[in-house]
Amino acid sequence: MTIGQNIEAMETASRAGNVPAKSSVFMQGLRKWWPYYVMMAPGLLFFVVFHYLPIWEAKIAFEQVRIIPPNIWVGLKHFQTLFASPIFWQVFTNTLIISGMKLAFVFPVPIIVALLLNEVRGGSLRKFIQSAIYLPHFLSWVVIAGVFIAVLSPSDGAVNNILGMAGMTPRSFMTETGSIRWVLVFSEIWRSAGWDSLLYLAAIIAIDQQLYDAAEIDGANRWQKIRDITIPGIVPTIATIFILNAGMFLSADLNQVINFSNDAVRSQIDIIDSYVYRIGLLTGEYSMATAAGLFKAILGMLMLIGAHFVSKRLTGKGVW
Repeated sequence: MTIGQNIEAMETASRAGNVPAKSSVFMQGLRKWWPYYVMMAPGLLFFVVFHYLPIWEAKIAFEQVRIIPPNIWVGLKHFQTLFASPIFWQVFTNTLIISGMKLAFVFPVPIIVALLLNEVRGGSLRKFIQSAIYLPHFLSWVVIAGVFIAVLSPSDGAVNNILGMAGMTPRSFMTETGSIRWVLVFSEIWRSAGWDSLLYLAAIIAIDQQLYDAAEIDGANRWQKIRDITIPGIVPTIATIFILNAGMFLSADLNQVINFSNDAVRSQIDIIDSYVYRIGLLTGEYSMATAAGLFKAILGMLMLIGAHFVSKRLTGKGVW
């Protein structure tokens, strides 16, 4: 029987009622897997309420918000005001610098951590190391900021005590404009490197063990196995995460910036998200804040698409 005859037979059976309808199959699946759908519901509801419904309200970027509706359509007026503001371009530059530093110095660290953890043979030692480096992920930025303020204190902080023993002058890292961005980078590494390495460890575990066995028979050492098997095996995961990070490039972590910010360094770490928070929630300029947020979202989407095509060209892997 040819493929065409098979399709015709299936259509005939479906019309005769021998094949269950799509709605019936869906209901059967729903009855079977309903506990999993219930577990997914809070996450789906979160994204619907905070990510999809606000898309429609983004139209206020083109309107003058009034206490008593309807709003007044003003077109690109808010964008023109935004782009004419030197403060906006300052926070935009800060966002690019901080996000670029994080992408360059934070993104590779979980990969290195995963490769090193994979080489730890002792089970108890590996569990201890994993527990120690995963713990900071569960701390809030309020707690982490307090830890770094204490450690970097110019009077009794551990870092400045070490500098003093080395004969160097103590520094106030949290209030120096030249060091505060590096504080953001190192605090991000301390918080996220261990937890983010889980994705790469999972990708390493999925690599066929027979490849390592064959390499060992050929006399390959550990470094050669990492170079020729492990790293090529996790390239698709690295490419995917890099693309997703590119899409979030302009989101330099508002919570971190707010907790590490002070009057002395605000000009260096004031980012788009903190600017939107300040002019939107603190001063009530909702249309201007929405315009800034929409500008950031459009740039993020373009960077996501661009990173996808670059990754597709270099590694053959992309989001789609």
